[in-house]
Amino acid sequence: MVPSAATAVPTPASATTFEEFAQRADYSLLESLRPDPDATLDGNDHRARQVFSGHYVPVTPTPLPQPEYVAHSSGLFAELGLSDALAHDEAFRRLFSGDSTAASGAMRPHGWATGYALSIYGTEYTQQCPFGTGNGYGDGRAISIFEGVFKGKRWEMQLKGGGPTPYCRGADGRAVLRSSVREFLAQEFMDALGVPTSRSLTLYMSRAEGVRRPWYSEGSRSFDPDVMVNNPAAITTRVAPSFLRVGQLELFARRARSHAHANALGELQLITEHLIARNYRGEINAALPLQAQVLELARLFRGRLTALVANWMRVGYCQGNFNSDNCAAGGYTLDYGPFGFCELFDPRFQPWTGGGEHFCFFNQPAAAEVNYGMFVKSLRPLLEGDSDALAQLDAIQEGFAAAMAQALETMWASKLGLSSYDAELMQELLQLLVSSRADCAIVFRRLSAIPESVEDLKASFYVPSSEELDQQWQAWLQRWRQQIGDPAKAAAAMKRVNPAITWREWLVAPAYEQAAVGNFRLIQELQTLFRDPYSEPSAQLAARYDKLKPREFFNAGGVSHYSCSS
Repeated sequence: MVPSAATAVPTPASATTFEEFAQRADYSLLESLRPDPDATLDGNDHRARQVFSGHYVPVTPTPLPQPEYVAHSSGLFAELGLSDALAHDEAFRRLFSGDSTAASGAMRPHGWATGYALSIYGTEYTQQCPFGTGNGYGDGRAISIFEGVFKGKRWEMQLKGGGPTPYCRGADGRAVLRSSVREFLAQEFMDALGVPTSRSLTLYMSRAEGVRRPWYSEGSRSFDPDVMVNNPAAITTRVAPSFLRVGQLELFARRARSHAHANALGELQLITEHLIARNYRGEINAALPLQAQVLELARLFRGRLTALVANWMRVGYCQGNFNSDNCAAGGYTLDYGPFGFCELFDPRFQPWTGGGEHFCFFNQPAAAEVNYGMFVKSLRPLLEGDSDALAQLDAIQEGFAAAMAQALETMWASKLGLSSYDAELMQELLQLLVSSRADCAIVFRRLSAIPESVEDLKASFYVPSSEELDQQWQAWLQRWRQQIGDPAKAAAAMKRVNPAITWREWLVAPAYEQAAVGNFRLIQELQTLFRDPYSEPSAQLAARYDKLKPREFFNAGGVSHYSCSS
């Protein structure tokens, strides 16, 4: 029975027990959207099959046997008003290691998985679906397990590696500890960098369940994985205002355009309205007609997406596989699979062996524009018959390139402490970075000290500098310093946007390797390092983490490049 307003017990400001955590439950997605009509009622739905309609499939996760605590984000716990002790609470651990029978109170006894479509650079694909129809593509191992309101904000919690769903395409639905550690650390690092992102709640592992995946042998120089390895299974819980993707809208728009079933257009409208409610309600007036809300959604998402990609470029991040299904419709970073951070400056940096140059570091703005095009295409069926609204939508889409260029110019100017963008100065710098084989993070942090001499930058170069290159740097430094105005003010501003440390894969790998045998010390050390990336690290941490990549890690499988076998 739901208590009346007169008898309802107030929800405490912070949660120190699992029962208090459960009081935050509020399932807007399950209450607003439609379940698959062919789904089971109890969530026992773990075999690959086609899902023809509905926005989600109720599904129970598969618990990890003998789950072991690895880490939790104390920062996110504090933001949500959760006690750190909850990470070790038995019921909490059971729930977030895949045992949904731990649910209590208003919590649902099962989770949910969603379908979405795939497009790569504007080409719609269905062959990744085992049925060749697109009706079997979606969350194969990601299961949302909780949605609630914490300190006035709505958050969804999703298990990565929670076992198979109807979208699993025949796989085991698990995630290995290696990829789980990477995702857990990367999400919190990106948040500390000020980049919009999903977040990390907890990480649990099981040494009682191994997962076999292709990977790289020790010292391998192979491009593709050359051995099969066993790794402990793990579940990391990622948290976001929603996990709605461009690919989800795209799925329902495809069905609406093809008249796949009688409710296809209605399902597209419902998920669009739900996206607005979950991610844009503070900026879009619910009293506006649907057409006006859709147009405002297109404008706002354009702004968020261009700002997001500019932030990625600012911190040296490469998404690696920026398809429409990996593009969050809320405008933040999602799906830390084949990602990497550029160390040696290379516009074509691409850490994922399956990514190709079209998803490389400096091509991310172009990839974003194509994803945005698929987003706009997905909205068009909702405006059919309204020529004026469609013309406005086209105009918004046509403005993407200019908006992206403006975001990038503003970003580059901020990294150099300039009040306005200087294209010639920037292009000269990029060429110098390539010629000097400079380290992205180190060179911009040293520039943040407003150096007068190239000698102050040479610690960021991977190869010795020549006299000719030194002269080019000196000339560039002189022109740049003439434009920055007050050096002290510029230095302070630059240090707020140029991190003091970065993610270095060769230093993260030992953390997940040691975690596999139960040693979590390096994970804890990296959590400390990544918590405050704009402050100079302690001398001890700087000696370990603020340095150039050693020669032996260049072209090393699993470090300089890696497959998406996770």
